[in-house]
Amino acid sequence: MNSSLAAVAPCQRPLKVVHFVTGGFTGSTKVAIDLIRAVKNNPAFSTMLVLRKKSSTDPERIQQLQSEGISLKVVAGWSHLATIVELLRICREYQPDILVTHGFSEHLWGRYAGLLARVPHLIHVEHNSRERYTPLRLLQARWLAHYTDKIIGCSEGVRSRLLELGFPAHKIMAINNGIQLTDYINADTAPLAERIPGIIMPARFAKQKDHATLIRAIALLREKNIIVPVFFAGAGSARHIAKAKKLVDELQLNEQIHFAGHCGNLPFLLMRHQICVLSTHYEGMPLALAEGMAAGCAVIGSAVSGVQEMINHGSDGLLVKAQCAHAMADAIEILLQNSTYAQILAQQGRQRALTEFSLTRMAHTYEQVFFGLQEASIPTLPKQLLLEN
Repeated sequence: MNSSLAAVAPCQRPLKVVHFVTGGFTGSTKVAIDLIRAVKNNPAFSTMLVLRKKSSTDPERIQQLQSEGISLKVVAGWSHLATIVELLRICREYQPDILVTHGFSEHLWGRYAGLLARVPHLIHVEHNSRERYTPLRLLQARWLAHYTDKIIGCSEGVRSRLLELGFPAHKIMAINNGIQLTDYINADTAPLAERIPGIIMPARFAKQKDHATLIRAIALLREKNIIVPVFFAGAGSARHIAKAKKLVDELQLNEQIHFAGHCGNLPFLLMRHQICVLSTHYEGMPLALAEGMAAGCAVIGSAVSGVQEMINHGSDGLLVKAQCAHAMADAIEILLQNSTYAQILAQQGRQRALTEFSLTRMAHTYEQVFFGLQEASIPTLPKQLLLEN
């Protein structure tokens, strides 16, 4: 074989990847940011984060990301057409190899822009087990699936839901969400008995979340003279925050329940509390629970799709009937009054987080997908050239 031909290789430039996601700083936003951070110092990648502007988009958090060296753009969110046009322009300028569109409805507008910009590879990441698919939007999503290389569910439960929705099975896969476990390296040095005997719920305020059930459970516990402090760590919709605060006022729980807003020191807060609760209506694969487990908290979650896959009831956490304040109160009481059982759940939950929910594992799997698409795009030399001497 001609040695010069044997040395031929594709251009070794970085793989250019754009992650497009809501600017509402939801769980899907965090996943996109974590994937970018994971390869920030890897010369094999050049990445960009594009956020769709929302009313809750925080300029300070954008500045913080930019100060980390993350290439970031914000596109209009006031109309779908404006979103598509601005993302189209960015794609034409940046010329990514792969456009990763995260969450609903961003994966629709993102893929329209990617198609128009002729981005070589499109990826749709579904972050929830229940999205607001109208018949028209489901029709659009199925059409776009024909031009999409991979459709990724953030858990096995979400993957199953994608199959139920009629997306092409051969394109669907599951990649579990992951968290930065090094943030919780000191969790073992804070035994449960030495922590605040209280609850932290790390979740944004939105229609999806169910802060009200936890608030009502705290009121029921107070009737039994069980006074437990609650720390709501999360920003979100002003309307839903106001609604929760009104309920707290009505039940006279202001001294017990604290609204902290966005908390940049969430790992520290989790490792100071005994119990982490996620009261919710539906999920994909909630990072809040993964973080609570990694922090060594005893965790409680609503028995809904996306949460049921994360907690082995009675082994590494407790599942309670959704929207049932009495069930939530009973679970909290069990953990507060049986410290040995709570400690066992916390230890086994932490072990599961360490083995199954790492950011390293998630990022590596995504990287394999990206490189697989790149390799599929590399043209092979004609057979007659390979046989030349």
